Amino acid sequence: MTAVVNTDDRPKWLGYVLHGVSGLLTLAFVLAGGSKLMGAEMHVQNFQNWGYPGWFMYVTGTIEVLGAILVIIPKTRFYGAALLVATMIGAVITHIQAGEFPMIPVPLVLLLLAGFVAWNNKSAIGR
Repeated sequence: MTAVVNTDDRPKWLGYVLHGVSGLLTLAFVLAGGSKLMGAEMHVQNFQNWGYPGWFMYVTGTIEVLGAILVIIPKTRFYGAALLVATMIGAVITHIQAGEFPMIPVPLVLLLLAGFVAWNNKSAIGR
């Protein structure tokens, strides 16, 4: 007879929180990345105003959607969250350089949420 051993030493509530935050991140980044991939005029204007080439909007959208997909899958959650952390660092830096200080809280909160998910899934590295 084989005993089932729980190797996850996290409290059960933390698992629920991580699933919930991962779901929110997935929703946020599928919507944000998807609108970039569809060429929404708002994003076209923003990327032009920031001095980025047009193709960079599509790269950013692809990275956001890919990160969202990876975050929702438990085995790839760390990698997706780490990808989103890096992306949101770029977003915060972009807003600082553009002097768009009121815009900083949204990517900063997303960065912190993705960092929380990555930190709590770092044991998945190498699995």
